[in-house]
Amino acid sequence: MSKAFNALHVTLALIVFVALLISGIQPFDRTTWWLEVAPVFIAATILATTGRRFPLTDLLYTLIALHALVLILGGAYSYARVPLGFWLQDAFDLARNPYDRIGHFMQGFVPAMVAREILIRGKHVAGRKMTAFLCIAIALAISACYELIEWAAAVILGQGADEFLGTQGDQWDMFMALIGASCALALLGRWHDRVMQTVLPQR
Repeated sequence: MSKAFNALHVTLALIVFVALLISGIQPFDRTTWWLEVAPVFIAATILATTGRRFPLTDLLYTLIALHALVLILGGAYSYARVPLGFWLQDAFDLARNPYDRIGHFMQGFVPAMVAREILIRGKHVAGRKMTAFLCIAIALAISACYELIEWAAAVILGQGADEFLGTQGDQWDMFMALIGASCALALLGRWHDRVMQTVLPQR
């Protein structure tokens, strides 16, 4: 990879930017929108500042963009009101809108892959089993931190945090993150190994 950012990266960035712009025009709840899309701004800043020194694989940039779109959609409607969730609810005869579960699944899926790339390319750990264990642990730690953020929002905002919390009567959040992280490693691990060979070794 001779350049830090290629046409794919620019395309993904534009898609996320346009989605962010549209979602912010008239979201269901402005406070919820800011809380939900804040990780997108944080991730974009980190990727922009580290891209030349430590360019990620195209696979990872694509996954991060997909995760950003999930967050942006949730911010625009609030998770309990996303139309895609209602479609899934009707299609599978579910008791409630499941979009928040998609969000928490991605909260495990993508961070596990980010952790995997950093750990392997940085040679911070040896062995596939230990790598998998640490990736899942990191994904769950991130999910737990997000639960603390939700708790803090509930304390500070009170009833105004209901839309951000997407409270729907269950405690599946971290379990979905665990499933997401496990699926990512099982389904994409070998592919990830191959695409990491396209990235120049890091010092």
